[in-house]
Amino acid sequence: MKLTKITLTIATAAALMATAACGDSGGDPLATTSSSSSGGGSSSSIKVGSADFPESALLAEIYAGALEAKGVKVEKKLNIGAREAYIPALQDGSIDLIPEYTGVLRDYFKKGQTGTDSEAVYTELKSSVPDTLTVLDKSAAEDKDALVMKKSRADELGVKSIADLAGKADKLTVGGPPEWKTRDTGIPGFKKIYGLEFKAFRPLDAGGPLTLAALKNGQIDAGDLFTTDPSIAANDLVALEDPKNMYAAQNVVPLITKSKSNPTIEGALNAVSAKLDTATLSDLLKQVVVDKKDADTVAKDFLTKAGLA
Repeated sequence: MKLTKITLTIATAAALMATAACGDSGGDPLATTSSSSSGGGSSSSIKVGSADFPESALLAEIYAGALEAKGVKVEKKLNIGAREAYIPALQDGSIDLIPEYTGVLRDYFKKGQTGTDSEAVYTELKSSVPDTLTVLDKSAAEDKDALVMKKSRADELGVKSIADLAGKADKLTVGGPPEWKTRDTGIPGFKKIYGLEFKAFRPLDAGGPLTLAALKNGQIDAGDLFTTDPSIAANDLVALEDPKNMYAAQNVVPLITKSKSNPTIEGALNAVSAKLDTATLSDLLKQVVVDKKDADTVAKDFLTKAGLA
């Protein structure tokens, strides 16, 4: 997940942009969008930011609600932009906290690291973060690339993982972003890591509407979508398992200014991470993107049910 790659393909690009704008102040993205406190005894305060896509804004609302429940005064500054905008905002104090993803954040701070599984990537990330920042506990929830098939097609072929495509890939067409033709996360990786050579590669988009449509109408047998994409469940698709970790882990993790962290804040955010898994996050995101519920409302409902409100 890859902030520039996360594409939520439920309706149209216009619907996505409308959803992504949820919570925007209408002006400067670093302007405060809301400020509140639960009235508890803590004197802590924190500015919570998000990137400019729906999942990040939803996670920021969840973090904010969990902190408010512990008496922390919260200001929300949502939909700031890409990593190139919000990392400097963390460093200059415009925001103090933002939801992140372990693999891409690791690579942002230090390229060339080789860990792929969840623990290895997280360990490398912790050693890569600048001294002024820190990451708290990672959640089990991930948003990353996945090779997706129609469930009926996967059942027909008897496959549950990418490895199961051995001896079958040469009869299948795979689709994904054009860069899959040369990237290790695409065609070369399937050959190098899994020994797969597909019959054909169709250049489409990165987890977007073209790939989804091609899967649904049978133009491709397998394609690149993202693990929290609600369209996977909504269209009876299945993400194949990746037993050899071709796709590095992308666990959701809080990134916070070290000087703003304290036991109350850490406890609240780590409790959120303990309750989040990919299936839960996908369902919450579906409520925002497909069902058109307010992210703030979805976040509050999640925290209440999880015993964190």
